[in-house]
Amino acid sequence: MRHPASFPRHQDPRPDHEQKQAALGYLNEAWAEARHDGVDGDCLAQASLFAALAELVGTYGEDAVAKFAEGLAARVRNGEFSLALARQ
Repeated sequence: MRHPASFPRHQDPRPDHEQKQAALGYLNEAWAEARHDGVDGDCLAQASLFAALAELVGTYGEDAVAKFAEGLAARVRNGEFSLALARQ
């Protein structure tokens, strides 16, 4: 995720892309374990979105997250979240 101007960056010794890769690895492991335990993918997706948005609201506030979320529709339509495109 690129941080919009309204999302200040936290200082961390690791580069942002490394933190995102590590986070994605943890999420993929948790997702695989939940699927193995029979949790539906749609339920996982909705719970993940809720948890992610709640974390962002807790960190940046509702206005900043609402502004960020306004741009998601265009990003989805542009294929940013389509796995077939992301793997190319």
